[in-house]
Amino acid sequence: MKKLVLKNGIKVIYKKIEGEITSFSIALNAGALEDNGAKKGLAHVVEHMVSKGTKNRTEQEINMQCDELFGFENAMTNYPYVIYYATCLSADLENAFELYSDILLNPTFPEKGFKEEINIIKEELKEWKDDINQYCEDELLFNSFKNRRIKDLIIGNEESLNSITLEDVRNFYNKYYCPENMVISVVSFVDFEFVIKHLEKYFGSFSRKFQGIEEEYYEDNKSSIFTKVKENIEGAKIQFLFPIHDLSSREIDILRLFNVEFGEGTSSILFDEVRTKNGLVYDISTRIDNSRGIKLFYISMACSKENVSKCIDLVNNKIEELKNCSGYFTKDKMLKLCRRLKFKRALALEQSIRLSMQLALYEIMYGNANKVFDEVKGLENIKEKEIVQVIIKVFQKPSIQILQPK
Repeated sequence: MKKLVLKNGIKVIYKKIEGEITSFSIALNAGALEDNGAKKGLAHVVEHMVSKGTKNRTEQEINMQCDELFGFENAMTNYPYVIYYATCLSADLENAFELYSDILLNPTFPEKGFKEEINIIKEELKEWKDDINQYCEDELLFNSFKNRRIKDLIIGNEESLNSITLEDVRNFYNKYYCPENMVISVVSFVDFEFVIKHLEKYFGSFSRKFQGIEEEYYEDNKSSIFTKVKENIEGAKIQFLFPIHDLSSREIDILRLFNVEFGEGTSSILFDEVRTKNGLVYDISTRIDNSRGIKLFYISMACSKENVSKCIDLVNNKIEELKNCSGYFTKDKMLKLCRRLKFKRALALEQSIRLSMQLALYEIMYGNANKVFDEVKGLENIKEKEIVQVIIKVFQKPSIQILQPK
């Protein structure tokens, strides 16, 4: 893997792989964390609007050329970032760079179609709420925090969307779409020199002063159980939330290794306790989100309405038991967990587009694309005492969201 900074400040991450396919991603710290205020959803609107037309192409021409060049292309706005990503034949890479440079560097943000695009996002807002798991998480975040941006939806709400103007879009774009705030990752068999030459050609003239991003803000969660009744669902959803923003990098690595045993797969501690032994859930999993401005640990379950209290008690009891464990995390078990974690990471990065996205995101959020590979190294020396200390530190005062039928 190679890393280079173009003269204008754009960071380039290059990873050579075999094959005729090239995947590339363009990431910026220009997500929902940067639209905190009355204009929530603005970052997502900008993502939509950059492809509505450029100085050189109409929206129709952009759509047509994207279909011609890319086997897959998309964009996504999250809280800490926005990312544009695509896969093409390596023979078409120069044309792909030219097209995406035009989209991201030369948008005109036309008046025509702006209101229609806002209406499309409002429809997306309705569909967002149809995803029950996402809806439960959104309720959990809203109830758990008072001031954090993550308590409100990435795409905003109808009121905030109605308040967004084209001037807002242009101001946000000019503030955050800057060379020093951009990472381009390329995963390809094409030579590094070719990649850099053509990135310089199409992105090298991009120039705009970068004013910086919003400071990361965290707060203690409201530790409570929140219940909401929702129509037209059969079973109940339960989600636990634990903040992890106070953990060091070493503690995050320990938590990640512990979680392989705690909540990943059908042999995990939670699956065995809540489903295998007690038959109370049909789905249970855990997730770590260490992204900038988020930094949370989740436990998610799906069960019948009648079993909600039993499931919560079982999880809480198992956590308390683990805080006092001794002799469970043996050296042999630790080696097996390290092997499983490395295998899961390798499997997740097998597709070039996923690898490209992760390299760009790790560089834009953490300033270190190598972390994609390095965070699964050197874990074999973790001791049980360290795991217990992290368990005690993390699993203290959860916020719990219950979404249940009438």
